[in-house]
Amino acid sequence: MRFSLFIHMERWDDSISHEEHWNNLVELVQMAEAGGFGTVWTGEHHSMEYTVAPNPMVSLAALAGKTSTIRLGAGTIIAPFWSPVRAAGETALLDVISGGRAEIGVARGAYQFEFDRMAGGMSAKDGGSYLREIIPAMKKLWEGDYAHDGEHWSFPTSTSVPKPIQKPGPTVWVAARTPETHEFAVANGCNVQVTPLMKDDAEVRDLKDKFDAAVAAAAQNPDAVTGHTPEIMCLRHTFVHSADDPEGWRPGAEAVSRYYRTFSSWAFGKKTPENGFLDPQPLSSVAERPEFDLDSLHRSAMIGTPEEVTARLKTYEDMGYDEYSYWIDNSMTFEEKKASLQLFIDQVVPNFS
Repeated sequence: MRFSLFIHMERWDDSISHEEHWNNLVELVQMAEAGGFGTVWTGEHHSMEYTVAPNPMVSLAALAGKTSTIRLGAGTIIAPFWSPVRAAGETALLDVISGGRAEIGVARGAYQFEFDRMAGGMSAKDGGSYLREIIPAMKKLWEGDYAHDGEHWSFPTSTSVPKPIQKPGPTVWVAARTPETHEFAVANGCNVQVTPLMKDDAEVRDLKDKFDAAVAAAAQNPDAVTGHTPEIMCLRHTFVHSADDPEGWRPGAEAVSRYYRTFSSWAFGKKTPENGFLDPQPLSSVAERPEFDLDSLHRSAMIGTPEEVTARLKTYEDMGYDEYSYWIDNSMTFEEKKASLQLFIDQVVPNFS
């Protein structure tokens, strides 16, 4: 099982400038590259300071010039916010700039807040049909001339300019949760990204079972894309602490709690943000939700000593996961993130081939 880094610029107040946050992000990515990580992933979010990521292609193109071997993954673009022509061309340009290191993930989108600002208020629940339309069209554009007349987009003969270095194109990943999305991804020659969010490792097993069922279904589907062996990646908040501190897990669990309470404010809250900021929901508002209990977060998020984290990741490897993505966003300081990542590189990564 290989490792990747999932990262955004996390800004919780205005005490640190965007420039300093960017420089911190670059340093963490360079650490991951030096530590043997295969890919860096960064996503797309709009008007949110706690995940500063208006266009992953811009961030990844900049990282291409500051790295040499690590692959550069858009994880993920939000399908309804892109046209197939734009998505194909920008991904191909990233591939050219980086010397063939581009990968692209596609998601339907999650925050209604973003759809209200980027898609005219359409329901975020309707994003799946855009995902299913944009991926085949994007792949056709990488191949050459292609005209499209679909449910959401229609354009005359077009092509990707430039063309990607990788043939037939960069690897495409699909953010999947339902069996139907797993089946679409595998049948269309894509890899799958999953995240159990705040659920425990039973969810990790369940997501892998859905993927395996999709692989089996594709083998019986005469219309499925052939010649591609699908892979699956698990994305999880990660914090590694020294074995010398038996309570070292607690700051990590508290930080992940803050992260998800802020996610809840954006996803479900009714308050209007102030200059891109929203406070996390108070602890009192989640007191009856067991998944926010610190002991529960200790068990669900990837939090522990190097030995504990290694043992859990070995179970993921045994399940058949091809990639584990170290989700470093967690509301902690740069110094805390750096120390955790270094422990992971020094004492966890060497335990995996």
